[in-house]
This record gives sequence, C-alpha cells and structure tokens, in this order.
Amino acid sequence: MTAPDGGSDMDCEELVELVTDYLEAVLDPDTRARVERHLAGCDGCTAYLEQMRTTIVLLGQLPPDELDAPSRDRLLHLFRAWAGDAR
Repeated sequence: MTAPDGGSDMDCEELVELVTDYLEAVLDPDTRARVERHLAGCDGCTAYLEQMRTTIVLLGQLPPDELDAPSRDRLLHLFRAWAGDAR
C-alpha cells in the first residue's frame, strides 16, 4: 500500500519495518526524510505511529513486578517469533 497522495517513494509496509528506528532516531537522514514524506500523505501510517508512541509510553509506566514470569516468557516468545517472521 502506498501513501494516498502518491507522492511518497515509500509504501506502508516499509514504514512499518522502519518505525522503531524512526522513533529511536537512528535512521540516516535520507531514510528519515522518506518516512516523513510518507507520513505527510498517509493518515493510516500517521495513526499507526501515534499508536506506537502511546504503547511505548504506557509500557514504560508498567512496574516490572506486575508481569509474572510465565506471562513475560510467553510475550518474549511471541515477540521473537514475530521478529523472526518480520525479517
């Protein structure tokens, strides 16, 4: 899926792959500019980015002892499985 305005040289799938690096400000300047051009024309990806920011803030507020070991292990397993599939 590409940005609705057609002016971006990045599609939504590529943005999703780069969103973490974008939020961590580790993208090279050219890639960051491509992400920002895509965001300027894609409401869906802009909403996705805001959801990611909100998730990061909320997860950062969770005390570590509220997640029991089995739940933590299950989440890590699921994340690792997802990350392996995403690459």
